[in-house]
Amino acid sequence: MSTTEITIRSIQHYLYCPHRWGLMEIDKAWAENIYVTKANLMHERVHDPDKSYIMRGKKVYTSVSVYNDLEEYNLYGITDCLELSKGEEGVSFNGSGEKYHISIVEYKPTIPKNVDYRDDDLMQVFAQKVCVDYVFDTDCDGVIYYADVKKRVALPLRQNYEEYNIKLKQILKEMRNYLKEGKIPAIRKGQKCSGCSMKDLCMPSIMPIKDFRMEIKKIEEAKL
Repeated sequence: MSTTEITIRSIQHYLYCPHRWGLMEIDKAWAENIYVTKANLMHERVHDPDKSYIMRGKKVYTSVSVYNDLEEYNLYGITDCLELSKGEEGVSFNGSGEKYHISIVEYKPTIPKNVDYRDDDLMQVFAQKVCVDYVFDTDCDGVIYYADVKKRVALPLRQNYEEYNIKLKQILKEMRNYLKEGKIPAIRKGQKCSGCSMKDLCMPSIMPIKDFRMEIKKIEEAKL
């Protein structure tokens, strides 16, 4: 395998802010804030690899590891939740004669304003689909569940497959180029940074110097 492995989660980080992704993946920097903490707590409740249950006639599996090791993808990650519902056009599991259709459920803490879903979240779930389809030889769909409003939003993954697939491959190519060069992407023009947990690491505030000569004197005295 000549291509660098990419985690599904890092695709969402890259699309949200390439510079932030570079700080995390290349500089190995990390910081948390209230938004990250809320998301972590929500995912802790969802993820349990030993937990499976039946809900409304569907088999539900949480924290499912998936991958796609084809050269053009070389992706891996963990899905929040996979729901299996009986369907003639589905796939069978564990030698069972019953067939099931698979749906990916990605949990997000807060619904975005003015849109049904964010593009970076959609591409994260599409990358999961590429892996789930590869592992289970199926054609799954996906939804995002917004915890704050307890609402599911269906994603047009199958309807726009070719468009998203081309976009995903381009994203992976860009990410691998940055990783190979060890180069952190520049901050995008118009990037919204107010809620970012990495804001202080990315753009640290500097105390204004009122008396430059006095500051130099302090530095010189500290050397003595």
